[in-house]
Amino acid sequence: MISKKNIIDRFISYVTIDTQSDPDSNKTPSTEKQWDLANRLAVELKKIGMEEVEIDENAYIMATLPSNVAHKVPVVGFISHFDTSPDFTGTNVKPQIIEDYDGNDIILNKEQDIILSPEYFEDLLQYKGQTLITTDGTTLLGADDKAGITEIVSAMEYLINNPQIPHGKIRVGFTPDEEIGRGAHKFDVKKFGAEWAYTMDGSQIGELEYENFNAAEAVIKIKGKIVHPGYAKDKMINSMYIAQDFINSLPRLETPEHTEDRQGFFHLTDIDGDVEETTLKYIIRDHDKDHFEARKEMISNLALEINSQHEREAISIEIKDQYFNMREKVEPIMHIVDLAEEAMKQLNITPLIKPIRGGTDGSQLSFMGLPCPNIFAGGHNFHGRYEYVPVESMQRATEVIIKIAELTSEKHK
Repeated sequence: MISKKNIIDRFISYVTIDTQSDPDSNKTPSTEKQWDLANRLAVELKKIGMEEVEIDENAYIMATLPSNVAHKVPVVGFISHFDTSPDFTGTNVKPQIIEDYDGNDIILNKEQDIILSPEYFEDLLQYKGQTLITTDGTTLLGADDKAGITEIVSAMEYLINNPQIPHGKIRVGFTPDEEIGRGAHKFDVKKFGAEWAYTMDGSQIGELEYENFNAAEAVIKIKGKIVHPGYAKDKMINSMYIAQDFINSLPRLETPEHTEDRQGFFHLTDIDGDVEETTLKYIIRDHDKDHFEARKEMISNLALEINSQHEREAISIEIKDQYFNMREKVEPIMHIVDLAEEAMKQLNITPLIKPIRGGTDGSQLSFMGLPCPNIFAGGHNFHGRYEYVPVESMQRATEVIIKIAELTSEKHK
């Protein structure tokens, strides 16, 4: 049995280290503070008995658990990221432990009247009687993806301390900057040397995912013309009004708050403007490749249409692909998904196989030659003050890693 205390202690030691990434930085890692946890992890991996522990100049960490069987077994990897989202502060995280959760409201912060309520977050009711770790309402928690790191390190420690459990060679990897889409950019797949891997980066217990969004970002720059407002008739062009026309011309119900499952969206993430110039930033998402291409084309055509209404070009657009749906890389070798599903079933965990409404390092790694489905890490409400994780879910995820290692060995005798 995986020790609950060890899981809690390890997880809290990670989340109290600020590792927020920065999309406006060109460095890797994007913030110096990510090194604080990266260096600690490298030391900890050596301490628990892992071999070939390396941390490179970009803070990517790799380590090996050697095989303990005589027969040849495919090398399997487990990967998580140690940065946290720039969407909400990760500074001075103060985790709260709620034992034997009773199904009622949880007061995160009495002074600021911040409440985690099952009336709004219904998933809480799945975890009555369990131990929850929450925020204090003023920061995110960092279960995305420090829960995954906790589970991988704990599983490796358990296998080292229990050599009677057969397993082949296992590689583990921890990455920076996943939350800003760069987690796999400098990951050395060849050096990692695994035939396939799993990211421990999903949400609720049982999640098993091998589909994700195709993703792009669009930056729309809108030029206006500033003139003294007292003399502006037929001369001033207000870029913010053009921006408003652009925003309102996209399908209003094709946004994150109105979509689910495999439905794609346009998501306006940032507006910065004045009369002279306005910049809009969008992310574009769709599981279907044809629909994804059509969304990018819609953005471009809308700009052309608005430009045709002005004497000079008002709108310029830059669209960049970010990552693609890993399904096409994983489907030909579905045995790696089947293996994880079987591991969950043997542990009496109901697999929840569904598409990811987002992306993981695994989506990019799959296209880099390392097929990489995603497994639950246990957290909920990522990237904000209402984030929480059931300790029991972290325990079960740790058990899944151990069981995958054992089954891989058994199936290749």
